[in-house]
Amino acid sequence: MTQAPENDSSPSTPQSADKGAPPPSFVKLAMRNMVRKGGQSLFHFGLTAAGFIGFILVVAWLGRPTLPQ
Repeated sequence: MTQAPENDSSPSTPQSADKGAPPPSFVKLAMRNMVRKGGQSLFHFGLTAAGFIGFILVVAWLGRPTLPQ
């Protein structure tokens, strides 16, 4: 017996939705997704950090001053 996979891609419907409670903030939803998909989030964070550091190094190398010899 196979079950249909749950559709967890809908961030606008929290698991315990109260009618009187306001919807969760985007930050709270992002934190929940980051905890749920920890490995992917860390991988993307690492790629972003490496790309940003590489960009800063390239800009620093291109803008280096030329010293007279």
